Amino acid sequence: MFSGMPTTTEQSRRPNQQFFILLILLPLLFPAGVFSDDLQLILTLKTAFQNPSATVFNSWDSKTNKLCNFTGITCLQDGSGSGSVQVIELSSQYLSGVVPFDSICQLKSLEKLSLGKNSLTGPITDELKNCVNLKYLDLGNNFFQGPVPDLSNLNQLNYLYLNMSGFSGAFPWNSLSNMSNLVALSLGDNSFDLSPFPDVVTKLKKLNWLYLSNCSIGGRIPPGIGDLTELTNLELSQNHLSGEIPMEITKLKNLWQLEIYLNNLTGKLPIGLGNLQKLELFDVSRNQLEGDLSQLSELTNLVSLQLFTNRLTGVIPPELNDFKRLVNLSLYGNQLTGQLPQKLGYWSDFNFIDVSENYLTGPIPPDMCRNGKMRKLLILQNKFSGNIPATYASCTSMTRLRVSNNSLSGVVPTGIWELPNVGLIDIALNAFEGPISDGIGKAESLEQLLVGNNKLSGQVPSSIANAAELVEIDLSDNLFSGGIPATIGQLHKLSSLLLQNNKISGSIPESIGSCLSLSNVNMAGNSISGKIPLSIGSLPVLNSLNLSGNRLSGNIPDTLSPLKLSLLDLSHNQLSGPIPDSLSSGSFAGNNGLCSQKINGFRHCSLSDTNGLNRPKVIIIILSIAIFIGLLLLSIPCYSYMKKKRGQKLLTRSLKEDSWDVKSFHRITFTEDEILDSIKQENLIGKGGSGNVYKVSLSNGKDLAVKHIWNSLEGKQKYFGSGTPMLPKSGGGRRKSLEFDAEVQTLSSIRHVNVVKLYCSISSEDSNLLVYEFLPNGSLWDRLHMSQKISLDWETRHEIALGAAKGLEYLHHSCDRPIIHRDVKSSNILLDEFLKPRIADFGLAKIVNPNAGQDSTQVIAGTHGYIAPEYGYTYKVSEKSDVYSFGVVLIELVTGKKPIDPEYGDNKDIVDWVCSKVKTRETVLSIVDSSIQGYHREEALDVLRIAILCTARLPSSRPSMRRVVQLLEEAEPNTKFVSIMVNKD
Repeated sequence: MFSGMPTTTEQSRRPNQQFFILLILLPLLFPAGVFSDDLQLILTLKTAFQNPSATVFNSWDSKTNKLCNFTGITCLQDGSGSGSVQVIELSSQYLSGVVPFDSICQLKSLEKLSLGKNSLTGPITDELKNCVNLKYLDLGNNFFQGPVPDLSNLNQLNYLYLNMSGFSGAFPWNSLSNMSNLVALSLGDNSFDLSPFPDVVTKLKKLNWLYLSNCSIGGRIPPGIGDLTELTNLELSQNHLSGEIPMEITKLKNLWQLEIYLNNLTGKLPIGLGNLQKLELFDVSRNQLEGDLSQLSELTNLVSLQLFTNRLTGVIPPELNDFKRLVNLSLYGNQLTGQLPQKLGYWSDFNFIDVSENYLTGPIPPDMCRNGKMRKLLILQNKFSGNIPATYASCTSMTRLRVSNNSLSGVVPTGIWELPNVGLIDIALNAFEGPISDGIGKAESLEQLLVGNNKLSGQVPSSIANAAELVEIDLSDNLFSGGIPATIGQLHKLSSLLLQNNKISGSIPESIGSCLSLSNVNMAGNSISGKIPLSIGSLPVLNSLNLSGNRLSGNIPDTLSPLKLSLLDLSHNQLSGPIPDSLSSGSFAGNNGLCSQKINGFRHCSLSDTNGLNRPKVIIIILSIAIFIGLLLLSIPCYSYMKKKRGQKLLTRSLKEDSWDVKSFHRITFTEDEILDSIKQENLIGKGGSGNVYKVSLSNGKDLAVKHIWNSLEGKQKYFGSGTPMLPKSGGGRRKSLEFDAEVQTLSSIRHVNVVKLYCSISSEDSNLLVYEFLPNGSLWDRLHMSQKISLDWETRHEIALGAAKGLEYLHHSCDRPIIHRDVKSSNILLDEFLKPRIADFGLAKIVNPNAGQDSTQVIAGTHGYIAPEYGYTYKVSEKSDVYSFGVVLIELVTGKKPIDPEYGDNKDIVDWVCSKVKTRETVLSIVDSSIQGYHREEALDVLRIAILCTARLPSSRPSMRRVVQLLEEAEPNTKFVSIMVNKD
């Protein structure tokens, strides 16, 4: 207005001059960021994200008006030292809360928004579309909910990171069509709806980084993938891809990493794969690929090659001899033949090889530990021949040596027995000769010594007692001679001692009674003489004892009577005297001097046979009277017990008379009758609050676990009579049945490798049967604390922790409606034959109502020692209650201790105890399980930090299970883990 007015006098020009002077002075009076309201918009972030752990906001002082000095804020400078906000960099700052996109997207100069690796929640609102100038958007590794909104307006983006952030629903693939400048696209690890491979991605010709793993992509990989010639990283793993790997993928000559594992790919490796000369990491494991490996021969820059669990055939290319960077090679579970290249590992710092379960022949390559870095040599179940090269005798980095079930021979190099870091030596089922070296005592980390079925000879060295971590010794079916060393009693962690079918002589040392962890002892088929030591009866967890086929003499010790043995075999010895009545189920044949009052085939014992039993008649009379009175007092309970016992005998027959409804959730190969016939006392393997568990062995050799749940008191009394103890009130049988049906319907949809598989439910009016997969290695509780206790190496513990965490993550984040387990504990983490974990026992599980608040259930549930502290002030629980319980499990794995123990003090649990120890480095290290040694102790501390986060007193301070999985992956053994800061409430 002013500049447009005609002026002819000095007076008329003065207003114009004053106005322009004011315009010039404004930037000096008010910084640009403040003038544009950027300051106020930025301060809304501080309000939304305020977190006690977020120190990034310490510099965000609204009184200074120096917006461009805020940590994490970069301004577009205007020459005056001020400017509008161009960059918000707040990744990895422990932020939580909901992102205020309505405020952020009013920052007109904003080009980079980086909020990744935090704990942000809530939905991504439509206001995000207003951030039209963004070139870089990172929302990855957070905990958002709901779908990704339309992103079409963000057509300036170069970098888009939305991976592992809790998104679900249909992804708006078409909105990517406007993003022709995208360089990096990372959408993996989200629960999107299943969709075919999006063709729109193949049009993004500038892509350098494409991460679409684990985001529900199916169908075939389109040939158009070959048009993305700028790609250096392509990850499509853990999806539903099928068909062949397209030949066009060989056009991607800049690829550094190619990962397509865990899909349903078929066919051969594409011709021309050798064009990928920059490829370092190649993983197509766990598919159905076939054909040979010839296309790998030109990939000379490979560092890691993972092709395991396919159907590959032919020989391993000899060109691998010249691969100077190859350090990891995993080809197990294929049908490969021929020899391993003999210079494998010669040029590189070779680390790991697993070619087990193939048909490989020839000698073991000698130079894989040439540079002293090799950790694992796994070649079991092949047809290798020759000896173990002497070069491995000095491979002090070795942690696992498994060459079992081959055709190897010769003398085991002395140094192999002495390797300081090896936890497992497995050379069984070969033709090795010679002795076990006296230097075995130097194997300070050795936990399992498996040398059965060879031709090894000499004495068992007394120095073996110095390998104090030993849990399992298997020397069976060899030519060992001499006596059992008395020092064996020093192996306090020893759980299994197998010496059968050797030439061992002498007596069983009394010191064996000091091996308090022994559960399995087999010395059958030797020349052992003398008496059975009384001390064997003091082994508290002994489960199996086989001393058959020896020259043992004397009486069977009465000290064996209290033992609860699943197997006792003392047959074919020279024993004499009475067989204790409590041991009558054992095997005693071939001992002519034995007698028994109960066992057929043995002469009846006389008074001369019984040591100390020829007592005065008065004592016998007194005992008789005492027994009579005791029986009289017990008559009523006994009657009730016998009635119940009779009901058990009739149970199977009565159950089969009911009308049953079978609902299968997986393909089943058994009948209803096979299950019902097995619901009997001798198959009972466990009892819980929600029902009994039975082991069912099918005719096809498969084992199942069946939980039997009564719906009502009336139903139970129908089989056991009116003396049945009262069941907990359920609010009515009809309501309980409806809840059961709803819960089973949801649990039946679970498909996760770390959640126990529910095959079917079999329901009647009175009861329900749940048929699960059977896990042969029991529970984590058993392995850590009970009679089945074995020493778990740190790598196995970490794998159990990570697998269980992934199972819980699935329940919380990947189901249609989140499932709260409510009874997470080590006894509900079952282990398969490979010690892989499964989350089990959903008797208390609660499906979250989407219309309810975060705390979704008001029923007290759980187990003392694992229950989150919020039970003290509210009956409500949420997913964060499971996180707390899982944190306790992590502490168990690190410390080896139980959640509740008098050691912790009155009214204290393991969490209190750990917190009291987190003072100095020395006190923290002191609580790590003593069986975890060396650098693994440092790695255990990384997991302990995660456990402390999980067991924070306030639920809001605990990470989600998705974050826990991420932290555990970062804490993987033998990788560098950046320590996390811990604020304990």
